[in-house]
Amino acid sequence: MKKRLCGAVAVLGVLATVGAAPAQASPPAPGPGRHALPLGPAGLPETRTTTTLQPGVTLTRIVRGDAADPALHWTVEVTIPGGDTSPDPDAPPTVLKDRASADELAAELGRDGFRARVEQVTTPRTADYAGGELGWRVRVGTYDSQSAATSERTRLRTAGHTGSAVHTGWDGAATDRGPWHVDVLTIDPRTFRGSLGASYGPDLEDRETTSALATSSGATAAVNGGFFVLDPKAGAPGDPAGVGVYDGRLLSEPVAGRPSLVVHADGRRTAVTRLTWRGRVTGRASTLRLNGVNRVPGLIRNCGGTGSDAPTSLPLHDVTCTNPDELVAFTPEYGGGTPRGEGLEAVLDAHDRVVELRSPRGGTLPPGGGSVQATGRRVADLTALARVGGRLRVRTTLLDERGRDVTPSPRTDVVNAGPELVRDGRLHVTPATDGMVHPDDPSWYYGWVHKRNPRTLAGVDAAGRTVLVTADGRGTGSLGLSIDESARVARSLGLRDAVNLDGGGSTTMVTHGEVVNTPSDAAGERPVGDALLILPRARGSGDEN
Repeated sequence: MKKRLCGAVAVLGVLATVGAAPAQASPPAPGPGRHALPLGPAGLPETRTTTTLQPGVTLTRIVRGDAADPALHWTVEVTIPGGDTSPDPDAPPTVLKDRASADELAAELGRDGFRARVEQVTTPRTADYAGGELGWRVRVGTYDSQSAATSERTRLRTAGHTGSAVHTGWDGAATDRGPWHVDVLTIDPRTFRGSLGASYGPDLEDRETTSALATSSGATAAVNGGFFVLDPKAGAPGDPAGVGVYDGRLLSEPVAGRPSLVVHADGRRTAVTRLTWRGRVTGRASTLRLNGVNRVPGLIRNCGGTGSDAPTSLPLHDVTCTNPDELVAFTPEYGGGTPRGEGLEAVLDAHDRVVELRSPRGGTLPPGGGSVQATGRRVADLTALARVGGRLRVRTTLLDERGRDVTPSPRTDVVNAGPELVRDGRLHVTPATDGMVHPDDPSWYYGWVHKRNPRTLAGVDAAGRTVLVTADGRGTGSLGLSIDESARVARSLGLRDAVNLDGGGSTTMVTHGEVVNTPSDAAGERPVGDALLILPRARGSGDEN
């Protein structure tokens, strides 16, 4: 599968001949799980419709719950400022605080004419996190519509308070009656003759929509892939925020052992694994350790780098760690030009020969070439190692959980993920290990892990089938899933091992060129860093240039 979107015409010709089979009732097997989804009370209505997209690939749409749950409503969740009763009076505003701070805000709202309530938030235990009380939230009003809640939010703002209109169905109560919309792609390697892989588009530093990646590659189906840089202040938008292996090449380094999804072109041996890496640049006299691959030097999205990174060398999701002293290697896949800034860059031709030393760093690369950029104290290291006309060899190696070298084949792709959801058929949710527990910021965990959101999940079942799942959310037509619910849904679908991919506004599923789920961003489908693609032809069968 060409990551530069080659061979689309040939593949699209095959796609037109395959077509989609008529929808039919899902058989007991080999469909995605035999049990009702573990969402809401037992006995809720649930329908499943399965469509064959190509030999060995099915799409099952699951709709569970009531069209409208009368117990659910809209409300306004008020931001709680730091104050005298807060453990940290200088803390920024947040939606969860200690009981005293929440009570103080509720009393102030009462004096301003609002009827406020204080609610405790507790969260489930996971494999590596004790759970329990997260904090206390303050809410105002009960409304039948979002517009009514938004009007109350406006009135609150006029009185000097801030907050947001939220639906109580997103809180994650086990008594909620839905609805939920879940789409499941199942790839059965026994009959699958296509190709499964990942694509980042024309280059790493830009974003494309999942549907654009699918259409350009002639994919039968696709879902969004791993986490990526979104804010230019955190790096190059589109750059994977964690491991990225495409056609067997490591193009983005792992985040300190966070989980990833490994797929192979034939749809077999899909796995959830934890990888680290080792990078070296070697010259005539010595060898230097690399800090990164194909990312803006000094910015480590999701952290998990080296001991000199600030604030931590451990994974910390949605945080950009920094390091002024880095050595980062670049390949042609990065984009039209390498990042510009202070420092030194050794530019290499296709034979690893240094053709230029440029400072400040940044610019185009020779055809088939690469570069190594140095910042801060690493500039002196690179200056001593590199000379025009000499050779610099860049070597990167993936390591498994035991520290052993891993050599992916050209038919292997890896996308970053987290947290784990299911291991060996048992619930195994790892938010603390994977950086989703933010010290001193329970509101982040509340919003990202505890509450329901759109989710994209992936894994493998006991029969070796690869399963890709999207769950719509952030609306009243589908409530979304918490991370705990995501794990339970994955297990109920029969997954032996499962992991969470990027979700929220990124959650997208495409079949035959059409988006089949409902992305949650107001602007529609979100451009992403990479996507998992199901092609109708195997690699090497005429679909590549």
